[in-house]
Amino acid sequence: MTSGDAGTLGLDGREHRLHPLSWLFVLIAQLKQFILPLLVLLFAGRGDRHDLWGLIAVAVLVAVSLAEYFTYRYRLQADAIVIRSGWLQRSLRDIPYARIHNVNLHQTLLHRLVGVAEVRLESAGGIKPEAQMRVLSLAQAHALEALIKRRGLGVESADVDGVVPPLLVLGDGELVRLGLISNRGMLVVAAGLGVMAQTGENVSSTLLERWGRLAFGQVVGLADAHAQDSPLVLGLAVASLAVLALLLLRLLSVVLALLQFHGFTLREEAGRVTVERGLLGRTRSSVKRGRIQAWTLQEGVLHRWFKRRSLRVDTASGQRGQEEGRQGFRDVAPIATPAQCDALIAHFLPQAGWETLAWQPLHVRAGWLMAWPGMVLALVAVTVVCSWHGPAGLWLLVVLPVLLWRGHRQAARCAYADNGQLVAWRRGWWRRSWHFARIDKLQAVRLSQSPLQRRFGMASLLLDTAGASPFGSPLQLQHLALPEAQALSLRLVSQMARGRLRW
Repeated sequence: MTSGDAGTLGLDGREHRLHPLSWLFVLIAQLKQFILPLLVLLFAGRGDRHDLWGLIAVAVLVAVSLAEYFTYRYRLQADAIVIRSGWLQRSLRDIPYARIHNVNLHQTLLHRLVGVAEVRLESAGGIKPEAQMRVLSLAQAHALEALIKRRGLGVESADVDGVVPPLLVLGDGELVRLGLISNRGMLVVAAGLGVMAQTGENVSSTLLERWGRLAFGQVVGLADAHAQDSPLVLGLAVASLAVLALLLLRLLSVVLALLQFHGFTLREEAGRVTVERGLLGRTRSSVKRGRIQAWTLQEGVLHRWFKRRSLRVDTASGQRGQEEGRQGFRDVAPIATPAQCDALIAHFLPQAGWETLAWQPLHVRAGWLMAWPGMVLALVAVTVVCSWHGPAGLWLLVVLPVLLWRGHRQAARCAYADNGQLVAWRRGWWRRSWHFARIDKLQAVRLSQSPLQRRFGMASLLLDTAGASPFGSPLQLQHLALPEAQALSLRLVSQMARGRLRW
């Protein structure tokens, strides 16, 4: 998705239509939503007089799609975009350019073949985007994106043509590493296993039997008829299939990474941070730099093997839980070297002191609290096994010291930091992560104590930002000594009260 000829869109108040083929893309989107009931109508009623209901339903969807095309208009004014839509129930929406925080241009393969794009305009709140234009010509989409960038800054011109050098570009080699590190293929594998489970047949045992007889039956000198009964053949079949499945899973993850992040380019232009990516479908998302609220730096075991990390952000937008490819601005660096991640943090958070944070340890007994949930489950498992098999189940108690050791390792790795500019939380031993935000981005601070925390003199702090997930903020400083948690809470609240919330 290149800028190309961006076209022109005047601020003369003239109304503009969607692309003439927009009704087709609206119809496709509606068919995706109603595909299951439509299939039921088309096939369940076959052979009687009700088999036309499916065709009638499709005709209704076509009519609705055409009605949306003929009734949808947008008008560009000096300070806002005005959208008029609806036939029976009409609506008129005025969206100031300054309130548009995320601009997403999305293209599937069909969009690219036709030369159109879907434009989504998102604000800081709400579940739905402020405007979803399906679809505009590519020239109009780029022109509208450039206009919003300029008018959102209150200037007549801005560098929106990609003249500014990109902050990060990922080549195919980096995407291959990303695929090897990630487990994106697990979603497809899980779906495949679900389909196999619905067949009602023991597919796994049949596969093992045939694979063992074919690959190892003659190797171990057994007749085909008895190959499946050999423990050696069965063991070789299981091991080889596990290795093959692992290789195929990683290959699938590489393919998905290439499809999703091909041509990944991160740049900052005209006060907006823009990410462009995708091989078959192409997506370009942009957000105002000031809308970035919190940061997450991650490093797993495979990341460390490849000397790589990933960097993600939370933005002040209500658009959460969207499907992949339309989730908006999220990945700043899907994969990058530690030096590149530090450079990006230094660019977006200058003089915040990220590299010189003084990390503070947790309460001395935090390891016990981190270990006790697993230890309780282990004791329950021992009780159940002993009730079935007698004292032989007591051997499971060997996991208790392992769990305790693991809890202390996790507690030793966790830490928090506050330098007056940033507040940060570090956690993880096997899979490491760092969560941090500028203090002037915080909206609320909550101190909480569980019964065990009260018993041992501990507390946790929940730090909320505008981009926090509704299922819990990653900025959860857990198992701090109570005096330290209270002092940190007072410092943060005092600094938040003196300063102004920065959006």
